[in-house]
Order: sequence, then structure tokens, then C-alpha cells
Amino acid sequence: MASGAVAGQALAAEPNPGLRHNRSWHRLWLAQAVSLTGDSVFDITIMLWVATVLAKDQPWAPVAASGVLIAATVPVLVVGPLAGVWVDRWDRRRIMLTADACRAVLIASLLVVPALGHRLPLAAELGTVYAVVAAESAFAQFFNPSRLAVLGLIVAPVDRPQASGMLQATSGTASIVGPPLAAPLLFALGVQWALVVDALSFVISFAAIRSLRPPPAAGQPSPRSGFRAEFRAGVRFFVTSRVLVALSAGVVICTLGTGALNALEVFFLRDNLHNSPGWLGTLYAAIGAGAVGGALAGGWAGRRIGPARVFWIAMVLGGVLLLAYSRLTRFPAALAVGSLVGLMFGALNAAAPPLFLAAIPQPLIGRV
Repeated sequence: MASGAVAGQALAAEPNPGLRHNRSWHRLWLAQAVSLTGDSVFDITIMLWVATVLAKDQPWAPVAASGVLIAATVPVLVVGPLAGVWVDRWDRRRIMLTADACRAVLIASLLVVPALGHRLPLAAELGTVYAVVAAESAFAQFFNPSRLAVLGLIVAPVDRPQASGMLQATSGTASIVGPPLAAPLLFALGVQWALVVDALSFVISFAAIRSLRPPPAAGQPSPRSGFRAEFRAGVRFFVTSRVLVALSAGVVICTLGTGALNALEVFFLRDNLHNSPGWLGTLYAAIGAGAVGGALAGGWAGRRIGPARVFWIAMVLGGVLLLAYSRLTRFPAALAVGSLVGLMFGALNAAAPPLFLAAIPQPLIGRV
């Protein structure tokens, strides 16, 4: 606990150069820009691959597509809370490097499935895809809280809303650039090219993070009192924080809706909007374009009216817009409303990290 407080005091005592002259921030941003773009290509390609190639013409294709999202989500619930104990013990930079290296190897290993053609049974092909997606997500549970902790150490509190907005804008840009590439890569060149792109993105992210030099306190483990005691300390801090409980409740409610939307989007596009699945990337690109604007606007507004106000306003308006989106039957209207949905959730995502960093001490970020 003391090491995190000392680090925060040191950061506050140093002159603030702003994000423009913060080299550590530049390297962290570069790592995320590259890996998020690779992930965007990978995520859409895997969904299309499962729904339209592996499970082609099968009545259970929606269930198979949902399996990809379930495989990615289960580690968040199972691995995430436990991983936090080790994240708070270990060097956060090394955790990020290890996670990137392992994810690059995992994604590359998936090249075995298209290389073997259809010599594997369909169940084995789907099982391999789900296993790799789940393992990749498990490593992300170590990477993401480490990234948040490092962000809190290398960026001054006054700059965190802007930094968070830029990261979310980068994520939105990846959503614009990646999805339009996914369908052509899959249908014209094959799934292997999307896998190569994503694996290489983690390699580049690894190189950028390796050059990162956060303050020494970022790698200092908190005092150890046993796994169970440390885990209980994180749970106790979480459940007694009204801010964290409110934030997490909002995130859970939003994810219930957007998770269903992600699983059924390709079928909504085909059956309700009357377009081919090949247009899925374009639809996601419109949502991503809105998210870019929303993230930048959310970062700007967060410095002026506060991240908390941005968070709840964006959540309410985003829900209303999603309700309107669900009733659409024309593709152009879906592009327009989808971009507005992205605008709201881009602002919401930009507002959340500064709120978490303000509410959680550095030595507890991994667990909480």
C-alpha cells in the first residue's frame, strides 16, 4: 500500500509534461494501437469463420457463433478475479510482456485448423477455436489490469481523462480499420491471414512495451500475507466501495445487452436488415467511427464536468439508442443509429478508467 502511495506522491510532485511529451505514454499507446487493430481483425474474422464457414447452413450456427463470445467471457469471470492477486504481486511490465508473447503464440497455433482443411471433425475444429479464444482471453486478464496500473503511474491524474479518451478513440479507430479488412481477408484469402495479422500485432506490442520504463514502484510487489488473505482484501475493498459497486453494476448491465448484440449481429444483419454477412465489417466500422468521436468527446468533457457525469449520461442515452437500433429494418438507418450508439459507449468507456484509478489504490488494482 505504501509503495503505491509513494509513487503517486512522486508523480504528483514532478512537473507535468503533458501527454504530448510523455514518452512512456507514447509507447503504451503505440502498443495498444497495434494490438487493438489486430484484435479487431481477429474478432470479426473468427465470428464470420464460425458462423459462415465452419457452421455453414447449420441451424445451430447462432449457437456456434455465441460460443466464441462465451469462450472469451468465461475467463473474465473465472480467471480475472484470481489473476488480480498475482498482478498485484508481480512486475506489471513483465506481466504485459509475458501476456503478449503467449497470445502471439496462441493465435499462431490456430493456423493448424485451416492448414488441416477438413481432416479434423467439425467438433474438434470448433473446440480448438474456442480453446484458443479462451486462453487468449485468460492472458488478457493479466494484461488489462497491469496496463491500467501502469497508466496510473506514467500519466498524471489531470491527464488521465484525456489519456483514457485517446485509448478509447484508438480502440474505435481499430474498429473502423479492422472489420472492413476482416471479411475480404476471410472470403478472398482465407482465415489464416487474419490470424497472422493478429499474431504479429502482439509481437509489435511486445516490442513497444519492452521499451517502456515505468516508475520503479510499478514493479514492486505488495506485502504478501497468503493468497486467500490477499484475495479477501481485494473483495472486501470492492464490496465496501459504493463507487466501485455502482460502476460495476452499470458495466454488467451494459455488457448483458451488448454481449447479446455481438452474438446475434451477423444474423440481425441478414434477417432484419436484409443484407449479406459480408457487410458486418461496415456496420461495425460505423459503430467504431461513433466510438472514436465519443471517446475524444468523453475525454474532453471528463476534464470539465467530471468523468462520473459523463459516465451516467452516456449510459442512459446509449440504452435509448440501442432500443431504437433493435427496431430497424434498413441498413442505412442502422449505420446512422449504430454510429450514435458508438458515440455514447465511446464516451462511457473513456470515463470509466479515470473513475477506477481514482477509487482504487495502486497495490489493489489487479484484484479490484
